Amino acid sequence: MTMTVTVLGAGAGGLAAAVELTLAGHRVRLWNRNPVRLEPHRADGIRYRGVFGAGTVAPQVLSDDLAHALDGADVVVVCLPSVVHPQLFADLAESRCTAPVILNPGHTGGALHLRHVFDRAGVALPPVAEFSTLTYIGRVNDGVVDITGRSQRVSVGALPGGLQARSFAIELFPGSAAAPDVLASSLANVNLVLHPPGAVLSAAWVEATDGAFTFYVDAMTDGVARVVDRLDGERLAVARAFGHELPSLLAEMAALGTAEPAAAARGQTAASPTAEQLATLLPRIRDEQVSISRGHITPGLTSIGVPVLIGGKCLCAISLVGEDNELPTGPVLDGRIEQVKIAAAEMASGLPAATAREEWSNADG
Repeated sequence: MTMTVTVLGAGAGGLAAAVELTLAGHRVRLWNRNPVRLEPHRADGIRYRGVFGAGTVAPQVLSDDLAHALDGADVVVVCLPSVVHPQLFADLAESRCTAPVILNPGHTGGALHLRHVFDRAGVALPPVAEFSTLTYIGRVNDGVVDITGRSQRVSVGALPGGLQARSFAIELFPGSAAAPDVLASSLANVNLVLHPPGAVLSAAWVEATDGAFTFYVDAMTDGVARVVDRLDGERLAVARAFGHELPSLLAEMAALGTAEPAAAARGQTAASPTAEQLATLLPRIRDEQVSISRGHITPGLTSIGVPVLIGGKCLCAISLVGEDNELPTGPVLDGRIEQVKIAAAEMASGLPAATAREEWSNADG
């Protein structure tokens, strides 16, 4: 079904939505509060390149007048950061918006916030749905929207009475998956746990380098990854308390298309080392005869692994696993490492030298 879609926001997300929806044959009315953002697209339309190819699309309307942009809309798609939601939601309430509203994204709690604003204004709430995260990865460079990614699967939940908005969202944005409610969609927002730790813990680095580092590479240290995993554990626990079993951060990112599905299938976490990192770690583990992992498989758990060596070859390993607070860095952890090393040495001393052969069978004892 061809629809008239009002897209609110002319940043990278709004422009990407305008491009995809126009290419799909819908009539797009694009609004932005600041008209300066619309100027590069007035003469020749929105120039784009990336996952949708390269070209230009011409929205039906480009306007900084909200009432004009909303006129005749079958559905409204909000593609704006949450910092501008309070004013925008108040404006939508004042305009008595009745068209279904889709928040793309809802961030966390966006739909609930919208309902609160309409309730306080004494205005009837239209059908409302929200996406767990933005359906695109993009940037605007020199007036061209570079759309480098399109989510493969993203959750969309609706407020009570908002099923029409959710149905429109699923129709307009292929790959959308219905969530049972907006609590599930809000808590499925990967940005909720992915961005804050790196941003907060890199604050000194940001100040020292004036931001001259790559956030998703340089800011994602092992320590930050452990914080991300602990925070993700809290997110999942909150969701569980509301009756929702949600995928882990890595599984959610794999579904979006921003992480390797194989890594998620293996049960890896944000703190899990890559194959390249493991290759670097193995010589140190052999030299120190111990491996310490924090949150590599399960957030909040620390594991001590000591190899059982026969003739210089690793036959197996002895592990001790406990919660992070049970194995803190320092004397407690050092003591446990020593105990596991003693156990590994005792096991090795009781095994025949034949176990060091390349081929070994149970008959060797």
